[in-house]
Amino acid sequence: MTDEKAAGGDDAHDQMAAEWAAMAREGGEQPAGGDAAAGAPKADATAAGGTEQSARVLDQQEIDSLLGFGATNGAEQEQSGIRAIVNSALVSYERLPMLEVVFDRLVRLMSTSLRNFTSDNVEVSLDSITSIRFGDYLNSITLPAILSVFRAAEWDNYGIITVDSSLVYSVVDVLLGGRRGTATMRIEGRPYTTIERNLVERMVSVVLEDLSAAFEPLSPVTFSYDRLETNPRFATVARPANAAILIKLRVDMEDRGGRLEILLPYATLEPIRELLLQMFMGEKFGRDTIWEGHLATELWSTQVDLQAILDEQTMSLKDVMDFKVGTTILLNAHPDSIVRLSCGGVPLMRGKMGRVGDKVAIRVTQSLRKQPKM
Repeated sequence: MTDEKAAGGDDAHDQMAAEWAAMAREGGEQPAGGDAAAGAPKADATAAGGTEQSARVLDQQEIDSLLGFGATNGAEQEQSGIRAIVNSALVSYERLPMLEVVFDRLVRLMSTSLRNFTSDNVEVSLDSITSIRFGDYLNSITLPAILSVFRAAEWDNYGIITVDSSLVYSVVDVLLGGRRGTATMRIEGRPYTTIERNLVERMVSVVLEDLSAAFEPLSPVTFSYDRLETNPRFATVARPANAAILIKLRVDMEDRGGRLEILLPYATLEPIRELLLQMFMGEKFGRDTIWEGHLATELWSTQVDLQAILDEQTMSLKDVMDFKVGTTILLNAHPDSIVRLSCGGVPLMRGKMGRVGDKVAIRVTQSLRKQPKM
């Protein structure tokens, strides 16, 4: 009975020692009996306290869980922590408050323009304004679709307007006199015809005119149609990692309609970034007349040092090195000579030397500053 108990104690100790080695990276002396083996870990753990816990090394599964690599309930993997850090570099459109004002104006303009264009009851609504990487957007486009590349002349850059298939067939149906209430017949895999492409091009031209008018109060810009593509790879106007602003619009024509998306890379909006940072239209940005008044007041009370120059001479370094105590330098000046006053090496005025009480004074006779032209 004693041997069996000793053997059982040895097995328990071996198992506990293996756990200690994995957790604390430390080893202990082998106890003599089973009771000691059972009691020793508790005593050591109690004595060590936080030391054992602080020396514990995280395994790979815990590290992945902290970084966000783990999956939840067997579903697809969550977004990793590193990818979240990388994507945090994207500038949120909320930092450009004037964009909402511009595209709210665009929605109103497009509602009127598309009604005149289609002679139908058209409702345009703004779904969302989000930031996205350019490459991610191209990969997310649902095909078939028509991508129109346009150019901002004054900003010297490009953007993309994406028209999904349902809006393409709805516009063609409306413009060619299709009956209402009938579902659009779409043939999968069929390329867009020349008529469909031309009608979409005309609609995109109307949208670009409204987009130019929407930006007009903020900054004059002309958006011009460049080309039409059906393959997203051929509509690349920026690097895949570059940030862009995606504006999703919904166009409804009673029982027909679709989605229209406008993509503007941040490089395109960079020339007017300061204007887009305004909180409201016409906000003073960069110039403050109140601050200018305070600055002018302080400048008038600022003390500066003036230098009165009687004469200047040019001599060689050899002559200067030969100067000794008592050396006399003759100046080409007399009591009636003109004295030049300067500040920081900049000549300001001229005058004549005199005396006021026991101090030497200069009476200003001529200003050297340029007078403004009338």
